[in-house]
Amino acid sequence: MQESRTSLPTLTVGAIGVVFGDIGTSVLYTVKEVFSTGHVQFTPHNVHGVLSLIFWTLTIVVSIKYVALVLRADNNGEGGLVAMLTLASSAVADRPRLRHWMLLVGIFGTCLFYGDGVITPAITTLGAMEGLEVVSPEFTQYVIPLTLVVLFVLFLVQKKGTAGIGRFFGPVMLLWFAVIALLGVLHIASQPRILWAVLPHYAISFAAAHPGITFIILGAVVLCVTGCEALYADMGHFGKQPIRLGWFGIAMPALVLNYFGQGALLLAEGHEAVKNPFFHMAPDWATLPLVGLATAAAVIASQALISGAFSVTKQVIQLGFLPQLTILHTSVRDTGQIYMPLVNWGLFVLIALAVGMFRSSGNLAAAYGIAVTTDMLITTVLTFFVVRYAWKFSLALTIAATGFFVAVDLLFWSSNLLKLVHGGWFPLAIAGAIFMLMLTWRDGRALLYHVLQDTALNLKDFLQSLFVSPPTRVEGTAVFLSTDPDIVPNALLHNLKHNKVLHAQNLFVTRCSHEVPWIGLDKRLEVEPLGHDCWRVLVHYGFKNDPDLPKSLALLAGRGIDLNPMTTSYFLSRNIVIPTPGSGLMPWREKLFAYMHQNATGTAEYLNLPSNAVVELGGKVEI
Repeated sequence: MQESRTSLPTLTVGAIGVVFGDIGTSVLYTVKEVFSTGHVQFTPHNVHGVLSLIFWTLTIVVSIKYVALVLRADNNGEGGLVAMLTLASSAVADRPRLRHWMLLVGIFGTCLFYGDGVITPAITTLGAMEGLEVVSPEFTQYVIPLTLVVLFVLFLVQKKGTAGIGRFFGPVMLLWFAVIALLGVLHIASQPRILWAVLPHYAISFAAAHPGITFIILGAVVLCVTGCEALYADMGHFGKQPIRLGWFGIAMPALVLNYFGQGALLLAEGHEAVKNPFFHMAPDWATLPLVGLATAAAVIASQALISGAFSVTKQVIQLGFLPQLTILHTSVRDTGQIYMPLVNWGLFVLIALAVGMFRSSGNLAAAYGIAVTTDMLITTVLTFFVVRYAWKFSLALTIAATGFFVAVDLLFWSSNLLKLVHGGWFPLAIAGAIFMLMLTWRDGRALLYHVLQDTALNLKDFLQSLFVSPPTRVEGTAVFLSTDPDIVPNALLHNLKHNKVLHAQNLFVTRCSHEVPWIGLDKRLEVEPLGHDCWRVLVHYGFKNDPDLPKSLALLAGRGIDLNPMTTSYFLSRNIVIPTPGSGLMPWREKLFAYMHQNATGTAEYLNLPSNAVVELGGKVEI
């Protein structure tokens, strides 16, 4: 783990800059949205009740569920929904039906990440820019244009990588947490009675007195924990200890102080401060600098989510649920720093659409929450299977460990369903569209595989018959890529048909993706000699490994197979998919799969093959 190579304070500062950006900017809009619903009557008792709900939501959902429980469920040191999904599905490998449905639910949760990824940059940047309205109402007309400009610049610089500016994320977020904590302390000092809200009595009595209103406002209260999935997702980058230290030592105290400070401000100034309590906390002279700092924090929160979208997409591709896409590495030292043009600009278009449609952080708050709470619920359900089947705890203990959190997640989730017609459909529509694309790609690949299998030849039998009367052998090495290690690659058949030669060395290579984050170099290759200087090679990758085939095949040198890059050619089978009426997929799904297959990034680029050594041969395949 990184703890062994980098000091704990350095990792903690890094975690502050990356992990807590989203949840750290929730102070911009949470309290405002709770009281702007119009359901909560403005009284001191209600202010205490709402603040108590926020405090205990942070405590139960983040501190206990994620930091204390979920962070324990690491997959070879990695976290996040994909890592949790593969850990849980592996634990129930002997229950194929359960595993199938678990994979579908987990992949849908991954799709919800993209819906969340559209709302988060929009609401945080808009929330920061709306501070200009507190400076002067005349700035209102500039809020949306400036938001779009900031977001465009953020997405524009992605192709250059974030290594240069990334080192500033930690110090900027430390300054952010220090400032929001200071603002909170200044107002708490004038209204110290607000601190009584830490007692659960206030949350319980408020809920008992107003059960219907409490259920409604939970959809706004949950905004205080947006970004809690990042604590788990970034575990592989920083480790558990720095994240826990950053949360309990810096992020949570600062957030609680600021929320209570906003509550103290409401007690002191009443309705005047409800429109935007966060920015009303600052003195007039500090409002504009605070807008600038809030914008910087919003950009950092958005950056963490954009980088997360690149990482998740790469993992989903490795698992076989999306076609190969162009992946560019933006750092020579950190292989995790990647840029995906299609994902980058697709996200920007959807975010710009969200800003244009909803036009304020308040309206976006109506769309926010459903994706977050659904992911929270899915994480808890997957944790149940990990605790029960991977860790082998008793059923009673497993239910005790996860049942309470399921109940809490269901409460927040059902409250957010009330937002469905007011914008909650937007992230769900995005997630649903991506889920449909993923299932179509998975099912289309399976259909194409079966079609090719029907006409396939067994590799060993074919080679045995081929060498009865062998073709002319030419110098060099031919690498034939195949999706099935037991069948003859089409590229070999086309090469023999058209060129009528066989290379001196022939490798039949199959790339195998696994539901684990990393596979080490010592387990990268499986080699089987087939005679006549031919070998079958299986190349294994985890979903976080970079699939660099030449680098992997270079490991063959230790097994007596020397590959000279100057005399090695890579033969790829490039099939054109033709959708036809029949018993396959629905016609529109077949057409969609054919389009995705045609426009997928080439295997050569995805596997980092040298462009001057690649030969593509293929034909049309009807599905």
